[in-house]
This record gives sequence, C-alpha cells and structure tokens, in this order.
Amino acid sequence: MTASVHASSVVEDGAQIGDDVRIGPFCHVGPDVVLGDGVELKSHAVVAGRTRIGVRSTIFPFASIGHQAQDLKYRGEAATLTIGQDCIMREGVTINPGTEGGGLETVIGDRCAFLANSHVGHDSRLGDGIILSNNVMIAGHVTVGDNVIMGGGAAVIQFTRVGDNAFVGGLAGLENDLIPFGMVMGNRARLNGLNLVGLKRHGFAREDIHALRSAFKELFEVSEGTLRQRAEKVAAVHAGRDLVLRVTDFILAEPERRFCTPKSDG
Repeated sequence: MTASVHASSVVEDGAQIGDDVRIGPFCHVGPDVVLGDGVELKSHAVVAGRTRIGVRSTIFPFASIGHQAQDLKYRGEAATLTIGQDCIMREGVTINPGTEGGGLETVIGDRCAFLANSHVGHDSRLGDGIILSNNVMIAGHVTVGDNVIMGGGAAVIQFTRVGDNAFVGGLAGLENDLIPFGMVMGNRARLNGLNLVGLKRHGFAREDIHALRSAFKELFEVSEGTLRQRAEKVAAVHAGRDLVLRVTDFILAEPERRFCTPKSDG
C-alpha cells in the first residue's frame, strides 16, 4: 500500500517512505529520513537529519525528531538517530542525533513511549519498552536499560547509566548510576528500594525477587567494605540467581563510578 501525504506537508527528495505511511497536515520530512512501514505523523511534526523511524511508530504534533544536537561543540558532523519499531512520540517531544564526541549516533529501542515534552539528548542509548512521562529530560551520553519508567519532570544528568527495569520517580534529579530494578526518589535522587511493582508486572518468579531483596540489603544496608567488594561477595553468594547477577554485573562493570544509594540517617 502506498503512503498518504497531506497536501500541506513537505517530504523532501531523497526521503525514504515505507508502505502505509500516513503524513498529516503541515509536517516536514527531511531528505535523509527513513520512515518504516506504517509510520504515522499526526500533524505539525518534523523529522530531520539522518533519522530512521521504525515500523508502526507514531509521531504527534509539534515533535522535533532528529534536529542537530544541543551541543555547542557540534560542527555539522554526519550523526544519526535510530528509533525502533512501535514507538510513540507525543506532543512536543525532542530527540537529538549523536555527535563526534559520543560515537555519532543516538539509538532507541522498540516499544518506547515518550510522553509530552520529554527530551532525549545526543549520543544516548535507550533500550526497549521505556516510558518517559511528561517533561522528562535525558541529557547527552546517557544509557537507559530495558523497561525503565521515569515519572513526570525527572531529569537525568549526562553520562549516567540506568539499569533494566528501574523506576525514576517524578521530579527526581538523577546524577549517579541507578542499578537494575532500583527505584529512586527526590532531588538529588536517592535509592528508595527495589521496583517491586515492576518486578511483579514482568512476571519474575517469587523466589528470584526474594533473592534480589536479600542481595539489596547485603549491598546497601551493610557498611563493611566498598560497594565493589560487597558486589563481589553478593555475586558469589547468589551465584545462579539471574536478577542478582544482573545487579552485581552492572556494578562491577564500572565499579569506580558513583551509584545511587539509600539516604543515610544523618
């Protein structure tokens, strides 16, 4: 089936438009854009740069997808933005491509939902099934794992890592790495326990969740040794427990970084 393009929209020569693409009124699609089959631009949406949008994704009014990075060091290098399939970009969403300093690419996985006025900065890498609520701000060079949810107005500083299945509370200011399955609240964000609701929703076994809760206590409620030393010990004690090892692997992959921890009593 051929694409449907409203007469008021501009699709520049060179753009690759898949089957059953629907482009509503007053949209603009740049010459280096690739729109997969079934993509829909509602109206007043702009897709620019070397941007590839996966099949069945939807872009709502006044979204700006693929315009150059908000980085004063950017000098026009040929950077890219790749967005997976079945993604939703609501009103006013902005997503930037990469820069030379970050590998020249921003990559977003499948089935992600970016709600109104959320932003993804240059050179970031996001996994599958992510939900950014309204006004979430992700800076450049951020890595976000699968199935992460961020509440309204949350902000993530540049170069931060967020692990799989984590939850970032509304208005939280995240400046340190967040472990997989962790939950943070506040500004600055502090580890507030595990994302138990998310764990249950994704069907993880009860015994695995119990092991993860035990490991959390051993990692963050014990004062002996460094976090790296505790992670090594927890990994040995809970060998074979996938959820626990995903947390310890995350810590041990870059043990010198700063991690979100629970707020101290002092």
